[in-house]
Amino acid sequence: MSRWKPPRPKSSPYISSEGYQTLELELKNLWDKRKYVVKAITAAAAEGDRSENAEYIYRKKELRGIDYRINFLQKRLPSLTVVSKKPDNQDIVYFGAWVTLEKENGEEVIYRIVGPDEHDSSRGFISMDSPLAKALLKKTIDDEVSIKNEFLQNSYFIVDIKY
Repeated sequence: MSRWKPPRPKSSPYISSEGYQTLELELKNLWDKRKYVVKAITAAAAEGDRSENAEYIYRKKELRGIDYRINFLQKRLPSLTVVSKKPDNQDIVYFGAWVTLEKENGEEVIYRIVGPDEHDSSRGFISMDSPLAKALLKKTIDDEVSIKNEFLQNSYFIVDIKY
């Protein structure tokens, strides 16, 4: 049995201006944190035997994680397209829209369609690459949207669209 996995599909290169600023701030903070971690590694290495030095091992692992994220952000940020302009027709769901949906049981939920780098379900931000967002794009008010997977099927009605 091999360990090969097919590559993940490329995510959409779109991001809101707020999301882009958040990623830039994260990159700046990671560089600051990296300086602190490197100093801690130097201090831990000075204590002697590195093979049994828990502080040294922990900090090296932390540094690898920071470097991985910095590398990812340095490659990702230049390839992103910042979408800050509202669409001409605001009655249709596009990137950046706040969409109010009504479930079959009458409950209403609100989602904002954002780029894959800024999705956050706790704030109601869903990635434009998600099945729900793909189904919502280019729909209008009073349209019905159905999401079906192997476990369940959900239907929603679009109640409101805001930008």
